Amino acid sequence: MEGKKRCKIYKIIMLVVIVAFITFLCTSIGMYQYFGKTGNATIFATKAEDTNIDETLNRYKKIIDKYYLGEINEEKLKEGAIKGYIEGLDDPYTEYISKEDMKDYLEDTMGNFVGIGIYMVKNEDANKVQVLAPIKNSPAEKAGILPGDLIVAVDDVTYTGDDMSVAANKIKGEEGSTVKLEILREGETKSFELKRESIKVNPVEGKVLSNQIGYIEFSSFDDETAKDFKDKYLELEKQGIKSLIIDLRNNGGGIVDEALEIADYITEKDAILLYEVDKENKEEIRKAKNDPIIQMPIIILTNENTASSSEILAGALKDLGKAKICGEKTYGKGVIQQVLTLPDGSGLKITSEKYLTPNKTEINKIGIEPDEVVKLPDTVKNILNVEEKDDTQLQKAIEMLK
Repeated sequence: MEGKKRCKIYKIIMLVVIVAFITFLCTSIGMYQYFGKTGNATIFATKAEDTNIDETLNRYKKIIDKYYLGEINEEKLKEGAIKGYIEGLDDPYTEYISKEDMKDYLEDTMGNFVGIGIYMVKNEDANKVQVLAPIKNSPAEKAGILPGDLIVAVDDVTYTGDDMSVAANKIKGEEGSTVKLEILREGETKSFELKRESIKVNPVEGKVLSNQIGYIEFSSFDDETAKDFKDKYLELEKQGIKSLIIDLRNNGGGIVDEALEIADYITEKDAILLYEVDKENKEEIRKAKNDPIIQMPIIILTNENTASSSEILAGALKDLGKAKICGEKTYGKGVIQQVLTLPDGSGLKITSEKYLTPNKTEINKIGIEPDEVVKLPDTVKNILNVEEKDDTQLQKAIEMLK
């Protein structure tokens, strides 16, 4: 009896095992059929040991050619591959510039373009395009766009910080045409419709303040900014100024050589103005070439939007004891890009060097601390339109020069 019982239990166990095996077999066949159909491309496309980008892209090209249902635009595929490859560097300052966009890009660098007049940066935390500052008297400034505004959409098309070049090109256009911007400001979304104009990017402006203090302000370093600065200084000198305020607040930078030329006007001949350090740690030392033409006390005004070439100028004059800095800590962009034009007419703006001040101080992602930290009152909502009496940073600079 006991033997029959054991036999019965054995048969039940075997039946369970057989059923489980058949279930496994059926599942395996099903999974094989599923992954056999969808997984062949994966096996075909890449191998763990593949490190050559050409081979990898060629594998994907074969898959697309074999399976893709729609039309294939080889030029768009190539451009997309280049953009993706460069974005993989995860550097907000390195970017691919298409052949169609290169002309506009170079015109912008020289200081003239048709648009609404804003400087933009990538806000990495929010992955949005951020307004660094509107250009004085531009359509953007007149419409009320402010530093720190985040551009969410252009003509109802949404853009991220990774799309900054594309968004910039959409904002530009024919003179007299309009563009619609959707702006995020302190959690509130605002819409603006602006008419594009021909913009002179960088007017150097100046005036004489009380106590024979000269004041010069400009918003970027573009072609001939140094010459315009010199002309404005000589104009103020004729009016009897005894000291000078250089306002670099909301100055997003630009051409490094223009910043160094302005530093050259103020520093002794052969003084070290800048160290440029490449990926091999090779240093290029940039020095003043001429005797100074400006020999008077100088205060530089800075804020969180003082960036790049502005930091080069401020850092050089501070380290060499030629100026004191008043305001807030600067942005912290201590790397230099160069623009390379490729044989097909496209371009690559690439981060190729970092810079150090004359004291070999790092700036990138750090910024420059002012000698006198002064914040604007909370009641000031727009630095571009602040009245002189409410400008605590300017008032402090005047006090320092007295």
